Amino acid sequence: MQPVIAVIAAGSMGSAVGKRLVDHGAKVVTVLTGRSEETAARARAAGMIATSEAEAAGADFILSIVPPGDALALAESLAPYLKRAGHRPVFVDCNAVNAGTVLRIANALAPTGCAFVDAGIIGSPPKPESPGPAFYASGPDARRFAELGHFGLDVRVIEGPPGAASTLKMSYAGITKGLTALGAAVMLAATREGTAQALHHELARSQPALLAWLTRQVPLMYPKAYRWVAEMEQIADFVSEDSAAQQIFNGAAEFYQQIATDVAADRREVSMLSSFVKQGT
Repeated sequence: MQPVIAVIAAGSMGSAVGKRLVDHGAKVVTVLTGRSEETAARARAAGMIATSEAEAAGADFILSIVPPGDALALAESLAPYLKRAGHRPVFVDCNAVNAGTVLRIANALAPTGCAFVDAGIIGSPPKPESPGPAFYASGPDARRFAELGHFGLDVRVIEGPPGAASTLKMSYAGITKGLTALGAAVMLAATREGTAQALHHELARSQPALLAWLTRQVPLMYPKAYRWVAEMEQIADFVSEDSAAQQIFNGAAEFYQQIATDVAADRREVSMLSSFVKQGT
C-alpha cells in the first residue's frame, strides 16, 4: 500500500527526505503557503505535491522537519486540523530540540489523538549515492515510523519515551556543532592576530585528523549558521543543570548568529575562515 506522507517543510533536509520517499514509491505532500519560490522549486524537483495544512492533516504520516525555533509553532498550527481529520496520522517530530520542547510538542498534539514519535536526524540530507541520515526514534509508536524503512529511510528505534531520541540528537550535535563553533572562533582570532598560517601548520603536524574535519565542516556551516542559533539554544537548555556548559552553548548560539549576520552582509568573517581552511590545498 502506498502511504501518503506529509513532509513539512521543503527545506534542504525536508526536500531531500521527500525525494527519497518519492523515489521509493511513497506519495509525499508538503505545505508551501508563505514559502519562497526557491522552496517551492525544491519541492517540485523532489516530486512533492503542494497541499494545504488541512489536507496535510489527512496524511498517514506527518514528518515535521523545520528550524528548531518553529517546531512547537508548527504542531500548534496543525493541531486544530488534526482534531478534525477523519483518521489519526503518526506525527513524527524530527527537529533538533531538547526533551523539554519535545514534551511541549507532544502536549500540544495530545488532544488530537494522533500517535506521536520523537525523532532525531543525524547526518546530511540523503543523496542518490548515499544511504542518507539516520532517523533515531523513540516512544511507544516509534516502530510505526520504522515502517518507512520500506520507503528508503534509515529509521533506528531506540528504547525510551519521547525525548530519548532528541536527547541523543542534542548530545551528538552538542559535540559536532559545538566543536565547529569552537574551531571557527579560534581560526578567526588567529587570523586577526596574524598567526593563522602558524596555527594551520601546527594543526597539520600534530592534529591532522582534527584539521581535516574542521576543513570539511567549517565551510559547510556558513549557510546553516542561522538555523544553528536556535539549535545551540536548545542544547544550552539541555545542559542547563551545568551552568558552565550552558554558557558554552549560549556562546555558540551568539557565535552562529554572528556568522549568519556576516553571511547576509559583507561575508568578511566567512572569507577569513575560508582563507584559513584553504591553506595547503
